[in-house]
Amino acid sequence: MLVDETGRIAAVGTDDAVPSPPGVPCERFEDAVLLPGLVNAHTHLELTGLAGAVQEVSFPDWIRRLRQVKPARGPAEVLAAAKQGVRDCWAMGVTAVADTGDSGAVIQALAELGGRGICYHEVFGPHPAQLDESLAGLRSRVGELRRFTSERVRLGVSPHAPYSVSRPLYRAAAAWAREQRLPLALHLAESCEESALVAEGNGPFAEMWRGRDIPVHAGEGRTPVAWVDELGVLGADTLCIHMVQATDDDLATVAARGAAIAHCPLSNRAHAHGTAPLGAMLRRGIRTGLGTDSVVSVGGLDLMGEARAARAIGGLDADTALRLATLEGAHAIGWGEAIGALEPGRRGDMAVFALAAGGPVESVLSGTEVLLTLIDGKVVHR
Repeated sequence: MLVDETGRIAAVGTDDAVPSPPGVPCERFEDAVLLPGLVNAHTHLELTGLAGAVQEVSFPDWIRRLRQVKPARGPAEVLAAAKQGVRDCWAMGVTAVADTGDSGAVIQALAELGGRGICYHEVFGPHPAQLDESLAGLRSRVGELRRFTSERVRLGVSPHAPYSVSRPLYRAAAAWAREQRLPLALHLAESCEESALVAEGNGPFAEMWRGRDIPVHAGEGRTPVAWVDELGVLGADTLCIHMVQATDDDLATVAARGAAIAHCPLSNRAHAHGTAPLGAMLRRGIRTGLGTDSVVSVGGLDLMGEARAARAIGGLDADTALRLATLEGAHAIGWGEAIGALEPGRRGDMAVFALAAGGPVESVLSGTEVLLTLIDGKVVHR
């Protein structure tokens, strides 16, 4: 493998077929596998360091407690946590992330460390009366964060979830993001509690809303996917995170809109949400990648662990499971033409994994050590 001075792959092949220009650093490994850098399609790296901070409770209570824990850290501490999260991803062979958060720390961390990723800035506001304030805050914060964008670092918008965003805010945030040519991401069809809120106006989230005098859109009978689709949220620029409760009709809608999915099997299991219909997603040709979610949910950032879980859920062969963590993940987050495969012309993002028994793909999926991680041909982890 040869990476040129621009950070692109110039040649791939056997040692005698790849040029060795004088003065170019050379790395050699015995008993190792060279792979495209892994793509983590859903992270919350600003929460690094908070593993175990919220004990297992019902999902609505987990959300509430997390909101209480997050403000305890100041901006400098959150930025340090985000940087550690980026480095932890590199140590797992991950070279690109799709992160959601509301601090702005992760996009700054990626920019300052030389990482690659897209950061979706979250916006909240379940009460329709919060529309103007929420939208103004989103516009202002996105304007501030644009200074961190580059060829490697992109910015997006995340109207957080149906239990934290009102109907008018969904419409307005999606419209504004597209006006600004910013992609969208949202947590969607994640839990039974979310579905109960949207479809029937009942359940724990509905009780929380009523306790805060937030109007509940009761009795609409729609799934969360159908609901946000009616509000104009779904499109080819949309990443739908989780999709555990998605119906066949929901998946048909996602496929028709050209939207993508971030599948997080270990997080779904940890919160007892159920099993997402991964096989149906893939049969419909929906762009689907794998995500680890936050360390608060699963305790770590092991994307290969997610690949193993996805393999079992979808009845996948090893090659398909690995593609979900590489090229398919790249397509899901809008980077499919540049990363995710070891081909001339693509960016030099790659990882070297120690070889174990069972063949190279099976070896990597088993969770072998990452020996080296590179972005644009430059070492970021050894």
